[in-house]
Amino acid sequence: MPGVPPTRFVYLGPEGTFSEQALLTLPAAVSGVRLPARSVPEALERVRGGEADAALVPLENSIGGQVGVTLAELVNGPPLLITREVVLPVEFVLAGRPGTSLVDVRSIAAHPQAATQCCGWLRTHLPDATIVDVLSNAAAAIAAAAGEYDAAVCAPVGAVHHGLTVLADKVADHPEAVTRFALVCRPAPPPEPTGDDVTSLAVYISHDRVGALLAVLMELAVRGVNLTRIESYPTGERLGRYVFFLDCTGHVAQPAVGEALQGLRRVCADVRFLGSYPRARGPHDEAGVAPARSDEFLDSEAWLARIRAGELG
Repeated sequence: MPGVPPTRFVYLGPEGTFSEQALLTLPAAVSGVRLPARSVPEALERVRGGEADAALVPLENSIGGQVGVTLAELVNGPPLLITREVVLPVEFVLAGRPGTSLVDVRSIAAHPQAATQCCGWLRTHLPDATIVDVLSNAAAAIAAAAGEYDAAVCAPVGAVHHGLTVLADKVADHPEAVTRFALVCRPAPPPEPTGDDVTSLAVYISHDRVGALLAVLMELAVRGVNLTRIESYPTGERLGRYVFFLDCTGHVAQPAVGEALQGLRRVCADVRFLGSYPRARGPHDEAGVAPARSDEFLDSEAWLARIRAGELG
């Protein structure tokens, strides 16, 4: 962790969320202060304002895709830096107050990502139930416990924490689903390279330039920098205007990645560096493509320097 290690952590609360479970995989967070936030924007603003040292927020899910509110917050407002990622297997249950049975369920509280991951099961077993969006999986459990809804889609720990009875377990359509979380801090030098790192960027292409997106991809490809993720997100300016989120293999300290970032700076309307940090691999991840070797780039730099000096032998 760059600079002073964080001791105050904020996460998407309340207690019992997957965000809290993911945060507790970090030893520093176990011994540190953990503060729940009501939303991703609130969590990140606490970091920007100095109330917390770091925030753990959901970035993407292997089934539901990007968490749009997190992406939007990372490119709007003062810059923040991703310093670590956590990949957490997610499991959902349908839970209700004691005495509730499955046939009694007419309304279900669920976070939109949870509803997406369980939509097949819900359509099959509770086709007439109304699904109501809430801010988090723990909020769903709280609402069900308060009697606002008949049941909640939530984490098993959330059901236990709020005194709910599990009406059905393993309700996710894809049992191997995982969620990727980002630990976000105020700007500082990135963590040291580990040899298995991710560099995340947000790039704004020049929309009036033919082949603008191809130019972005070429800056990476010609330097052997592997692109592992690319997603578009609306800028909010007007239809057809997007910011592209990129994840690349490697670290900004490596010559190949550094050169690629310089190239992107030249061909893009704007580039926001979101961080270089150790890769966290899920239980079913395959080994990634190795980044271009640094010695190859150092050798080519030395070769070019000799040419410029007139040393052609």
